[in-house]
Amino acid sequence: MDFSAYVAQRRPRLVRTVVLLGCPPADAEDVVQAALLKCYRSWPRVAAADHPDAYVHRVLVTTLYDARQRRWNGELPSADLPDRPGADPAWAEGVAVRRALAAMSPEHREVLVLRYFADLSERDTARALGVAPGTVKSRTARALRALAPLVATEETP
Repeated sequence: MDFSAYVAQRRPRLVRTVVLLGCPPADAEDVVQAALLKCYRSWPRVAAADHPDAYVHRVLVTTLYDARQRRWNGELPSADLPDRPGADPAWAEGVAVRRALAAMSPEHREVLVLRYFADLSERDTARALGVAPGTVKSRTARALRALAPLVATEETP
């Protein structure tokens, strides 16, 4: 697959992955752009990899780490609150998932997002995070145990 086709097909999902890893949407666009630029520079090597998606996700995670180290990520208070969202249940479900993920440790959040949202295998997730496959298995098990009470709390009225 050539680079343009890869980006056209996977870019929205890559942005969503970075958002689920805890990055604000506007910054996620920048992180994905920087990661894809890195991949473009060595696209023949990426395309020839056994698992190009795992390669790209590894670059994506590394680029996100670098971006977090360089910039301040604090929130600025505002006197004006945004408009309230409608009663769309899909929106509420998305908020519940993002809140639960935000309450988790970065290691747990990363493994869950890469395994279940990005749909990477254990081996590809291990490659993306630079850890052993056994570490992915144990982190996934611990993350799912940690996620259960957070989701249950969100569902309780």
